[in-house]
Amino acid sequence: MIMGIITALLIVLFLGIVAWAYSARRSTDFEAAASLPLTDDQPGPAR
Repeated sequence: MIMGIITALLIVLFLGIVAWAYSARRSTDFEAAASLPLTDDQPGPAR
């Protein structure tokens, strides 16, 4: 019985995290994070 309750709580927790990650409020943060590898903040090595 306790294992079933724990499993149900973990499923609810997982679904909550998924809903939080895919919410519209987070899309701007994810778009900014996705463009980080394309930005060149550091100057190249001096030659």
